[in-house]
Amino acid sequence: MGVVVRMVALGALLVALFSPSAIAEPYPAKPITIVIGYTPGAVSDLAARTIAEGLHQAWGQPVIVDNRPGSGGNIGAALVARAPADGYTLMIGTDATMASNVHLYRYVGFDPVKDFAPVSYAGVNIICLAVNADLPIRSVADLIAYAKANPGKLNYGTSGVGSPHHLAGELLHQKTGIDIAHIPYKGGGAAVNDLIGGHIGMAFLSLSAAVPHIDTGKIRIVAMVERTRYAPMPEIPTIGETVPGFEMSSWIGLFAPAGTPANVIARLNEGVSKVLTAENVKAKLGNLGLVVVAGKPEELAGVVNNGLKVRGDLVKAAGIQPE
Repeated sequence: MGVVVRMVALGALLVALFSPSAIAEPYPAKPITIVIGYTPGAVSDLAARTIAEGLHQAWGQPVIVDNRPGSGGNIGAALVARAPADGYTLMIGTDATMASNVHLYRYVGFDPVKDFAPVSYAGVNIICLAVNADLPIRSVADLIAYAKANPGKLNYGTSGVGSPHHLAGELLHQKTGIDIAHIPYKGGGAAVNDLIGGHIGMAFLSLSAAVPHIDTGKIRIVAMVERTRYAPMPEIPTIGETVPGFEMSSWIGLFAPAGTPANVIARLNEGVSKVLTAENVKAKLGNLGLVVVAGKPEELAGVVNNGLKVRGDLVKAAGIQPE
């Protein structure tokens, strides 16, 4: 009788182990959420919505974009850092959130290395220097001359404290000595709106925020902040052509909470790469100032680690005190 009982028990165990409910469901088996720490209209928002739509089309599961602006992206990042590590809550992280903020805030609520698993090095975000078209400024030299002739009267808007846009302004101040005041916003969309309205005279903007307004004649792009000219707009010079040694780069990447299974990370990386490297997507994003990279997780990890050092050095040199 004992043998029979054991055999029945063993049979029941095998049935339980190999029943459909016991076999792990293939990823993704339910909706995915991509969190963004900025307002709609930012390049991170554009990238997230592009990725979300592409993954939805490829996998058939809804991919929801959740904007959680505030504290320079820290609110959204802290939320994702505490989320279950199952691949269903992701984040579009920027160089500001993942490399600058630990040097700019006394408390960010997360560790950019320990709390996240890199998924995909999505791309490089092109930043431009734009001015209100009513100002007599058509070049970087004009801007420097105007600022020196009108000390304290020229304010520059950015997408927030510690953003590469903010650090670009600090770097311009360092290298030229011009007196310009920083006005932080909760995203590039809000900054460009105030630039159009004349509430600020200049702004460092992601190209994606500036391009839709170029034809209105209300703003003027005078320079790019990268080391070299942006290929789709070769007529626009870099700041470094006037101010030697000036450059500021920006990037975005997709992250998951630390501990997310390696097979899920690999599935996400493959899916995101296919979305971003489609020719129509590359062209669309390129026209808006996002140069697609679609790199591997280890590439993104290297970018984060390097950024933490470079941004830390810049913040220290600029004398910016943590908030």
